[in-house]
Amino acid sequence: MDELIGRLVSEVGVDKAAAETAVGIILDFLSKEGPADKMQLLLAKLPGADALMQKAAAAGGSGMGGVMGAGMSMMSAGLSMDQVQGVTRSFIAFARQKVGEDAVGEIVGAIPGLSQFI
Repeated sequence: MDELIGRLVSEVGVDKAAAETAVGIILDFLSKEGPADKMQLLLAKLPGADALMQKAAAAGGSGMGGVMGAGMSMMSAGLSMDQVQGVTRSFIAFARQKVGEDAVGEIVGAIPGLSQFI
């Protein structure tokens, strides 16, 4: 996770804590909305992902579901809309490197509205 967090800090301009929170929110959202088999593959390739995901889940969320709920949770954590999109795009690009285009494509394709953010 350090590689991804470092990337988010340098590419998107968020601090480390915000990057960790955002990744946790994204992972929690994807695990609830995405195909379970593809998410297991992704989580297996991202050591430390479970801890960030559990921390985000424990913090609650915006109360909204879906893509908008995840975005609102990240904005509630202090990210701007541009940062939410930047973090999401960087996360998806990183996930593609780790598990491949096909698996990530299936995750994104299974979640209504997600493709608009990436």
